[in-house]
Amino acid sequence: MKRFFSVVATAVVAAGLLSGCAGMPPEANATGGGSSGAASLTVFAAASLKSTFTELGHEFEAAHAGAKVTFSFGGSSDLVAQLQNGAPADVFASADEANMTKATTAGLTAGAPRIFATNVLEIAVPKGNRAGIHSFQDLAKSGTRLVVCAQQVPCGSAAQKAAQAAGVTLKPVSEEQSVTDVLGKVISGDADAGLVYVTDVKAAGGKVDGVSFSESSAAVNRYPIAALKGSKDSALAQEFVDFVRGDQGRKVLGDAGFGAP
Repeated sequence: MKRFFSVVATAVVAAGLLSGCAGMPPEANATGGGSSGAASLTVFAAASLKSTFTELGHEFEAAHAGAKVTFSFGGSSDLVAQLQNGAPADVFASADEANMTKATTAGLTAGAPRIFATNVLEIAVPKGNRAGIHSFQDLAKSGTRLVVCAQQVPCGSAAQKAAQAAGVTLKPVSEEQSVTDVLGKVISGDADAGLVYVTDVKAAGGKVDGVSFSESSAAVNRYPIAALKGSKDSALAQEFVDFVRGDQGRKVLGDAGFGAP
C-alpha cells in the first residue's frame, strides 16, 4: 500500500511539472528571453541629413522587424572627432569626403566608404530679404550680418571655395559648428544671410527665402557613408548603408533636394 501511494504521488508531481511547462509562454522557454531578438543601430550623420535620415530610419525600422535606429546629428568634423575618441557607433555618414578620410585613416571604417548623395550651397535669407541679398557678392556689403559654418565643417569649407571662385572676401559675424545652427540664426532674424545647403532651405518649409548663386558649382559636396568596425551588429550596419544607397534612400534624398552621387 505504501508503495502504491508513493507511485501515485510521483505521477501527480510529474504531471504537474509537465503541465506547468506546457503552460509557459513560448518566449519564456526560448534561450535568452523574448527581447533578445531586438537589434539597434547608432548612426552618426551630418546635420544636413537630419530630416532625410530621420525618415529613412523609420522606413528601415519598418522593413526590419525589431530593429531600432538612433541618430546623432552634428557637424561632420565634430562627429568624426567623437568617433576618434571612442564614441560607440555603427554607421557614419559625412557631408564631405575630408572628414570621412579622417575616419578611414584612423581605421574606424569597416569597408570603403561609398558616396550616396551630393549637395550645393544656397544663401538663406529671412522672409522678405530685408538686406537685399541677391548675389554672392552682396554678402560682402557693409553692414550685412552674415553667418557661415566654421571652416573645418563641410559647409564652411564649401563657403570658402565659393568665395574664392567669386573673388569675394567674406566677413561673417559668426561661424557655427553645424549648418543647422546657421539656418537657425537666419530663421530667428539674428542674421541677414547665411550660407547653407539647398536642402536646408527646402527643409525650412518657407521659414526662409533662398538665393541661388552660380559660384556654388565650385563647391559641390559629396556625401560618403560607411559601416564602422566597432559596430555591435556589423551585418545590420551594412544593411542600413545599403538601404540608404538603395531605391528608397535615393527617392527620399532626391525629394529633399540632394543630387545623385
